[in-house]
Amino acid sequence: MEIERNLGKQPIAAVMEEEGLRAHDLVEASADSLTHKMVSRACKGRRLTPNTKRKVINALEKKTGKSFPKEDLFNY
Repeated sequence: MEIERNLGKQPIAAVMEEEGLRAHDLVEASADSLTHKMVSRACKGRRLTPNTKRKVINALEKKTGKSFPKEDLFNY
């Protein structure tokens, strides 16, 4: 059975838009080795590893000063 990799636009894209953030903002805020490509894939709905999800969420939380459960940012 093939694993679906393209899961459609994710809620994190809407959160970033509401907060006025771009991929570069998260990359800049990240203490981990987060790349623009990782953020782009998170928003577009490409399936991410749990480690990459954590990096994206940590950067988003650091930049906004808010806490987000992963269920609110990703629908898979």
